[in-house]
Amino acid sequence: MVTIARYLNVTLIVPELDKTSFWSDPSEFQDIFDVDHFIMSLRDEVRILKELPPRLKRRVEIGMVYSMPPISWSDISYYHNQILPLIKKYKVVHLNKTDTRLANNGQPLEIQKLRCRVNFSALRFTSQIEELGKRVVKLLRQNGPFIVLHLRYEMDMLAFSGCTQGCNSEEVEELTRMRYAYPWWKEKIINSDLKRKDGFCPLTPEETALILRALDIDNSYQIYIAAGEIYGGQRRMATLAAAYPKLVRKETLLEPSDLGFFQNHSSQMAALDYLVSLESDIFIPTYDGNMAKVVEGHRRFLGFKQTILLERRLLVDLIDQYNSGTLSWYEFSDAVNESHENRKGQPTQRLVIPDRPKEEDYFYANPEECLQPSYSRLDLPVGGL
Repeated sequence: MVTIARYLNVTLIVPELDKTSFWSDPSEFQDIFDVDHFIMSLRDEVRILKELPPRLKRRVEIGMVYSMPPISWSDISYYHNQILPLIKKYKVVHLNKTDTRLANNGQPLEIQKLRCRVNFSALRFTSQIEELGKRVVKLLRQNGPFIVLHLRYEMDMLAFSGCTQGCNSEEVEELTRMRYAYPWWKEKIINSDLKRKDGFCPLTPEETALILRALDIDNSYQIYIAAGEIYGGQRRMATLAAAYPKLVRKETLLEPSDLGFFQNHSSQMAALDYLVSLESDIFIPTYDGNMAKVVEGHRRFLGFKQTILLERRLLVDLIDQYNSGTLSWYEFSDAVNESHENRKGQPTQRLVIPDRPKEEDYFYANPEECLQPSYSRLDLPVGGL
């Protein structure tokens, strides 16, 4: 939206966060991000206001505002041809869905570079979140290197995706009820087994434990779990905890009083995990959601810090073969390592798929126009950790 406002030469109002689709988090943009820094750092590019001027605010209050979702993956020219005339006509246009509204590829270089400037410089968390993030990283560093595991195995994720691998019948029913409870989640009847085989499910904690072992990640490493409450709790985490006893979370590293302010503010908790994820020696997401993609791109920007990008479709097939006895442990481990040799966040060209942008590499996961290929990778070798 910053980039679009700059291109159209219009004023941007500080964004509002969605509080209606699923999240019950009451956080506002300014509760998560340093708004003054956001506005000041972009002042030479675009005019940003904290709120509408009184005259325009009154227009909005009486319903004189045009609200619409822009078309996903649009070229920047779409905004000049379709959105700018609406702004001239209505003075205020409320764009009510703003994720993935600009195409990954084919945009002018200055547009791409501005997107990076916003992501990696203008957007800075509040001082309270930043300071707590530094404390968590310091506590982890005192005990040596650490891996951040972005374990997307929360109840809402499973209900939305329909992925129920390892869940009992009561849990399957509970997840199904939740999916039907949200009318804007359009997919209701889901074949979990088929979706898993196609690579569209987050790895389970049990599957993740197998993959970490196959990648030769030493069990003396600290593994920081960046996630909300894991569905199934300790029962589902038992295998991973047995394989990697140094599992930690923000809740185990900090006192309850440290996190009291963040309770019931899931976006602020996620911001804390984001900061720790950036600083980790290795970042491993078990699902390629928005946060995982942005962390991946940010770590590339910081010097291609190692991020292991799991090929889930291949991995679940290998896991099933190993569990059935078709593959020995050594065959399984060799296959996992070989298939991920070039999936560690090293410099690579973004995958472009004309007419299928959702299947492309997302710009913010690999903003190659903004990266310095001459950087050496700031990583640790996987073998023998």
